[in-house]
Amino acid sequence: MLPDARPDDDGTAAPAGPGRRPADRVALRGDLRAAVPDATAAVAVTAAVFVFLSVRMGSGTSATVAVMPFMDDPDTYWMYLLSQAFGWSGLLWAWGTVVLGLLLSGPRPARLPVSRQVLERWHRTTSLTTMALMFAHALLFAAELVRYEVQLTWAQRLWTGFADTFVPGWYDSGTGRLAIPIGQGALYLAIPLGLLFYVRHRIGANTWRRLHRFVIVVYVLSVWHTLLYGTNVWYGEWPRTVLWLLQLPVAVLLLLRLLRPSRRAERLGAPGRREGVSLPGWTVRAAGRAAAAAVVVGLLAVVVSGHDGGRERPAPPATSPNAQEPE
Repeated sequence: MLPDARPDDDGTAAPAGPGRRPADRVALRGDLRAAVPDATAAVAVTAAVFVFLSVRMGSGTSATVAVMPFMDDPDTYWMYLLSQAFGWSGLLWAWGTVVLGLLLSGPRPARLPVSRQVLERWHRTTSLTTMALMFAHALLFAAELVRYEVQLTWAQRLWTGFADTFVPGWYDSGTGRLAIPIGQGALYLAIPLGLLFYVRHRIGANTWRRLHRFVIVVYVLSVWHTLLYGTNVWYGEWPRTVLWLLQLPVAVLLLLRLLRPSRRAERLGAPGRREGVSLPGWTVRAAGRAAAAAVVVGLLAVVVSGHDGGRERPAPPATSPNAQEPE
């Protein structure tokens, strides 16, 4: 999801000479400019998702309305819908940038439609866009909470919206008590892990590389947050199955990345044969590969069986005044 370009061969970026800007500032500014087309596409996708969600809410077919029947007016709850739209585009961009990162750090494909340098630039720009989409998702959720709490003063509404959205453990209603801290964890990990790339020459390439591995945790938390709190995939229907299915390419690429890493130092080999690799370290690496294989098998089982953790959609309320309760 975040930058995975490799540093210079000696593990550091080239030092800035007299009168030159530091390399990290130049790289970040350049990537921000390069991210404009990508961010524009993300905004367009977000707008399309917003329209789709609004139409479904207005027609009464939205799963969100089934979860919360009072939310049947897209004109009133447009900020909530826009927050959802940013969340879905953010998850899509996160999926894409994780796939790019795993392609770059795993086995070299025999043929690529573009150069490795282009893939690295796409990986960096999509990661910046992903962070922006995640923040917009959270900010609009906070704005909807401010709009909703009409019984409070403005100062109380602002504090409640901020705290419920950005303070871990503050939100205390329903599934959100677990789902919102998970989403906050994804956001608060994504931003520093992404921006550390631009100061990697200061913290050291090896340190940056070790920290960068936790990016997959950001993605897992994002998907978990969606499965728990995304009302459009709340029920055990095809949207939830598709979300599970999309995780298969990520899991397979992660497994390949672990089995055949591009860096020779990360290869497993036989225990005790490589210098500098202790048996506990080898055991941890082997366990990681086994866990990734188990995830692939688990995802296949979820998709094939249809047991994806979704709830049963409630029956619609009776519309006839003479309808009788079933015995």
